Amino acid sequence: MSSTIQRLSASEAARAIQDGRLTSESLVAACLERIAARDGELAAWVHVARDAALAQARALDRQPARGLLHGVPFGIKDIFDTADMPTEHGSPIYRGNRPRADAAVVALLRQAGCVILGKTATTEFALVHPTSTRNPRNPAHTPGGSSSGSAAAVADHMVPLALGTQTGGSVIRPAAYCGVIGLKPSFGSINRSGVKQVSDTLDTVGLFANTVEDAALALNLLSSRRIPDFAAKAAAPRIGFARTSRWKEVDAATHAALESAARRLASAGADVRDAALPAAAEALFEEHGPIMNFEAARALAWEQAQHREAISAELLIRLDEGWAWSRERYDSARQIARDARRQFADLMRGFDLLLTPSARGEAPKGLTSTGDSLFNRIWTLLGVPCVTLPWGSGSNGLPLGIQLVAAIEQDTALLAHAQWAASALA
Repeated sequence: MSSTIQRLSASEAARAIQDGRLTSESLVAACLERIAARDGELAAWVHVARDAALAQARALDRQPARGLLHGVPFGIKDIFDTADMPTEHGSPIYRGNRPRADAAVVALLRQAGCVILGKTATTEFALVHPTSTRNPRNPAHTPGGSSSGSAAAVADHMVPLALGTQTGGSVIRPAAYCGVIGLKPSFGSINRSGVKQVSDTLDTVGLFANTVEDAALALNLLSSRRIPDFAAKAAAPRIGFARTSRWKEVDAATHAALESAARRLASAGADVRDAALPAAAEALFEEHGPIMNFEAARALAWEQAQHREAISAELLIRLDEGWAWSRERYDSARQIARDARRQFADLMRGFDLLLTPSARGEAPKGLTSTGDSLFNRIWTLLGVPCVTLPWGSGSNGLPLGIQLVAAIEQDTALLAHAQWAASALA
């Protein structure tokens, strides 16, 4: 029975709890059972609050529903402050760190009657040095990063929803690698207070889920953005197929997956046309790095000054690069990004969404890298909302994803179109 319960989507579980067909305690217990059975191999969690989560669930079962996800457990990436459990940022510098307060997003989850199940593994400061987390589809492969544990935990049905962050490709890429829904909302949609900062220009709180509806409910809870009317018959969208200038850097299986998705969506009624990105947007492939590294070096200045020996060699290289960038180079990159946002807004007047790769290919073998954010950084720097849907598989049988991108602040419309696309591709 527990294996059936923990495979419910978040929205299915929430409705069952509200209807009295399921208790939060039984759902949390099923998730904990799955973690106990699987996390020894996958290492998705760095802290599981077993007793506290069960106590939260029992208390919630005695209360009226506080929100649409009442009683549903969440995994929390370990760069979000939690007052009742450690927050270690994937770094030995913060081993045993206990914040005095919850991050804003964690507080919102608690207020809405959600259960905080524990903390999921993150790369060091949500940057480049990988975790020991393994891909649940094939443990010999990376789950992606930096939100490694959140992606793996949702994909393996250890928890129905989890929080992540994206500064480069840290939500969309691991979601694609693990075969789940990943949502990076418009920049600033979800409050970042209490989240370890890397880049003030780029850091975006995102979500992992197993259905588009689940992602929409969670976004509504955390940002108050409207939930699409999924029951209404949606019009087929205008889709721009954005291969970008880096199309040759995508592997053959991803080429085939994107082309087949475009054909399937067109057959379902979508107006699918090629979309060429404006020049400034194409330039963002190269402009993301100067901004991210310049800001990361300064965001982690205390750690570098006081604990340099405890920082990984990979991260030190990035931070030293950040200090090497001049203010003029940084300002130039930010100006190009501003120009790109204006040009991209003009492009999107002709489309409801873009279709583009979620990653270069399937999850790479090994745990020494979390993969390449090449096909994510443009959209992160533009600040636009993105969602990845599982579609196709690579040469090793691992999941691939298609990325759907909308204009800034069009998160609700994007989720409605993503649901339409998911149905068309089913």
